[in-house]
Amino acid sequence: MAINSVGANAATTASSTTVNPKGVLGKDDFLKLLLLELKYQDPTSPMDSEKILTQTSQLASLESSENTNKSLAALSTSLAASMQYSTISAIGKIADTGSNAVVFEKGSATNFEVYYPTNVVSGSVNVLDVNGSIVKTMPLDPLTKGVQPFSWNGTNDKGDTVDDGTYYIESNYTDDNHLDHKVRLGTYPITSVRFDNGTASVKMGSNYVPFDSIKEIVGG
Repeated sequence: MAINSVGANAATTASSTTVNPKGVLGKDDFLKLLLLELKYQDPTSPMDSEKILTQTSQLASLESSENTNKSLAALSTSLAASMQYSTISAIGKIADTGSNAVVFEKGSATNFEVYYPTNVVSGSVNVLDVNGSIVKTMPLDPLTKGVQPFSWNGTNDKGDTVDDGTYYIESNYTDDNHLDHKVRLGTYPITSVRFDNGTASVKMGSNYVPFDSIKEIVGG
């Protein structure tokens, strides 16, 4: 389709003086452009009606695609907010990371924490090797329930320093009701939630861990 010089000048003037504050063409803008094209078409070579329908269909498809993208973005934002609220509801519940492992390196002590759901009258904290054999037994003094810190210097029950590597922590104890319990490192109550760039971390003991590293959450 040919457009004469008058039409081109008019279209240029219209485009230079019209301001779209949103920077996005809507369906009304597309319709105006189509009408303008029809207005300045060459009378000796009018636009084919099939081309008009094709252009209209293409413009409608473009607008539909943009609306779909906006809806998906809004849905994504809504789901992210919903997941954050779900994470907050975990505060006060007991979470399990699924691992009770610690890493020992010679020359430094290994610090860790164990959560006791009841008061401790007597018992021990046991350090196990990869085969499940007890390497070190540390007697417990009476403790109040809660998260308790411990430190292991890397020696076994004979007083020898063990090799560098991964070891496992568990504790057997008796509470003030004379009931026996067995707990292990890696299970703590969730006391707070922190969000960093959309990623949730929860406070377990004195440390924050990624929420997606938790294997199980049970009622507190």
